Amino acid sequence: MKIYYIHHSCFIVESKSSFLIFDYYKSKPYMNDFDFDFKDLIDKIMKSDKAVYIFASHSHNDHYSSEILTWNASKNNVYYMLSDDIEIYNQIDRCYFLKPNQEIVINNLKINTFGSTDAGISIIINLDNNNIFHAGDLNWWKWNDDTPSEEKEMEFAFKSIVNDIINLNINIDIAFFPVDKRLEENFMYGGEFFIEKLSPNIFIPMHFWDNFHATNEFVQLVNRKALKTKVLKIKHANEILI
Repeated sequence: MKIYYIHHSCFIVESKSSFLIFDYYKSKPYMNDFDFDFKDLIDKIMKSDKAVYIFASHSHNDHYSSEILTWNASKNNVYYMLSDDIEIYNQIDRCYFLKPNQEIVINNLKINTFGSTDAGISIIINLDNNNIFHAGDLNWWKWNDDTPSEEKEMEFAFKSIVNDIINLNINIDIAFFPVDKRLEENFMYGGEFFIEKLSPNIFIPMHFWDNFHATNEFVQLVNRKALKTKVLKIKHANEILI
């Protein structure tokens, strides 16, 4: 399995059979220290024989761009898996709209959806015997200006959804999860709780905008707590992680 980090919450997972593309909204211009050029990578993917599954967890403009709807022009095994809060205005072949608490099977993918503490869905995909979780905007959004009642409401909502994931009773191999420094000193709450309760084999930070140092801080936190999950540090856009 190969994992490409694109930008923000966008990743591409390549397996023996398929490509998964998560939450694309824009890419960064190519630079010399990048591992690949995004446009070249997309061109390669669309020319391959492998099926392509394109996911968008919700309609926020940092998780979804209608540009993805043009990527199926030259390929008849592209599948769109969109949260049902996303509106599209043209008919798209092989397009599925997802809401929380669904289980569907498409080809060799088994998909389980869960709620979010913001908009849309979070999702687990079983592909080639690997369980891959993408949080979308599911997080413990603990803002410093929240009122006590807002804090309690958010904590309850987040922990309830995590409990739904626990009840699926599977081992998560790879988890993509927000580590957002806009939360200031609270940025680690969601990811730390997720790791403690679900113990994914690999945790990959996302939704940190261009603050790459946030991934390093989170790695240090997990190492200090001696948690078994391996957390990856991300150094730049367009990086091959695995």
